[in-house]
Amino acid sequence: AGAQADIDRITTIWRECLAASGGPFLFGASPSQADAMYAPVCTRFLTYDVKLDSECSAFCGTIMAMPYMKEWIAAALVEPDEVLELDVEF
Repeated sequence: AGAQADIDRITTIWRECLAASGGPFLFGASPSQADAMYAPVCTRFLTYDVKLDSECSAFCGTIMAMPYMKEWIAAALVEPDEVLELDVEF
């Protein structure tokens, strides 16, 4: 509930950009740096099962279907749970 204002702001930005550009990406037919910046937000929305309207849900689906996203997620799944070099006591 505490994040709802942030979610609303993000989805408003998405809807405005998609309406202006015609989508499926924020600024038109091709992905841009803006889409890349929001890619982690799409993963968070999916992880936390954030309810999105159909337009924003479609945008997230477009991002998640990109080959680079699939590659990024596959690489993350094989990362170790712990990195010994980072396991430092303070």
